[in-house]
Amino acid sequence: MRTVPGRTDHVVVVGAGLGGLACALHLAGAGRQVTVLEREDVPGGRAGRLDRDGYTFDTGPTVLTMPDLIAEAFAAVGEEMADWLTLTPLDPAYRAWFADGSKLDVIADPERMAEEITRVCGPREADGYRRFVDYARRLWELERHDFIERNFDSPRDLLTANLLRLVAAGAFGRLQNRIDTFLKDDRTRRVFSFQAMYAGLSPHKALAVYTVIAYLDSVAGVYHPHGGIHALPRAMAAAAEKHGVRVRYGTQALRVETGGGRATAVITTDGERIPADAVVLNPDTAAAHALLPGSKPRRLRYSPSCVVLHVGSDAEYTEAGHHNIHFGRQWRRTFDEVISKGELMSDPSLLVTNPSRTDPSVAPAGRHTYYVLAPVPNLVAGEQDWRGGLADRYADELIDVLEARGYPGFKAGVQTRTVVTPVDWAELGMDAGTPFAAAHTLTQSGPFRPRNLHPALPNVVFTGSGTTPGVGVPMVLISGKLAAQRITGG
Repeated sequence: MRTVPGRTDHVVVVGAGLGGLACALHLAGAGRQVTVLEREDVPGGRAGRLDRDGYTFDTGPTVLTMPDLIAEAFAAVGEEMADWLTLTPLDPAYRAWFADGSKLDVIADPERMAEEITRVCGPREADGYRRFVDYARRLWELERHDFIERNFDSPRDLLTANLLRLVAAGAFGRLQNRIDTFLKDDRTRRVFSFQAMYAGLSPHKALAVYTVIAYLDSVAGVYHPHGGIHALPRAMAAAAEKHGVRVRYGTQALRVETGGGRATAVITTDGERIPADAVVLNPDTAAAHALLPGSKPRRLRYSPSCVVLHVGSDAEYTEAGHHNIHFGRQWRRTFDEVISKGELMSDPSLLVTNPSRTDPSVAPAGRHTYYVLAPVPNLVAGEQDWRGGLADRYADELIDVLEARGYPGFKAGVQTRTVVTPVDWAELGMDAGTPFAAAHTLTQSGPFRPRNLHPALPNVVFTGSGTTPGVGVPMVLISGKLAAQRITGG
């Protein structure tokens, strides 16, 4: 593994997102002096927080999996995760709702999940589910250490015995085709393949290696931190500061100073010069390269974006779960519209998260928060007039869809509403106006994804969803650890 040459005593991390904070914790644990520069007044990056009219909303991810990766970051500085975060396992992890009126609870316990599938889809489908779980678990075991939690310097690094095992397991075929060999009911097929959207692809085009995404949230389990996902970066930042990391809020990097073929300092927008032996960049790919003289990122294909509605409401829906997936009648056409044609969904499939049912602290007494996510084209794939009134019109349309799918009176219950569109994501510095970064195509995965070590500046390292291993909270936490390893050699 290539590492940063020369002195690495003082590391400046630009950005207090989850990747930057994980990197800072691992660096501090390895004895480095670390300064984190964060332009906002709070940590978190994508995992931010919106306070509005007494309601608290997570502005980024709402699904938290793999708490052992969080524990690992705290353990790097000798801390116990439980002393900093209170995590509640969600049961069910999701509640899936279908256009025919049926619903299916997605339960992390495979035996209980098999019973649920038997109840809804029959015993033969439950047998197929059991075989699918064994398959997905096997892929995770094969992929985790050789291909996910690993720094790559060359495609040759892929050549391990586990690569041959993955090939033999059909992991490089199409995800939907592989899932269809286990599951025959359209409902279970959707439940265990919709996660391809996280990777920026249709399940009909994504590789079967991404079955592990479904495994992580549908089998390994989903959790909710008390106070919301934003409690995670707050806890990580506090633990880092306890162990000597200097986190400077309200401090924006303007550029990275270079000399002698290395980064030498970070210059802030206030003109301050902060010397550095190594620099870690947490912003999205284009924004990170914009800080570097003469550095240009390669051209990438980006994942779809999303519109998010943050709604504070006096309406309660006792049938809803914490996380709810509402599938439309269309499936393949939905992906074609959003990804291939750059169009809004004609028959929307939506994620509705209702965190206040698990954690009343995020809403005033007797009220609720709702996070409604609708996949939409990114700003490269499709041109929509989000600033010309479309944002509110589309939000109204989505609320009409919700009222037709089990949330009667949703519009009347709204006390406060905030609409976030691809233009808003772009203004926050996210490439192509998407919070899901570069799509996980074959040429943008593993050693083919933008690498975390700059090719010309050997002491500049990248972290976050735009680099290896990729998108999602678990992957971004891993990216922070991998970035730290480039500096420490550990």
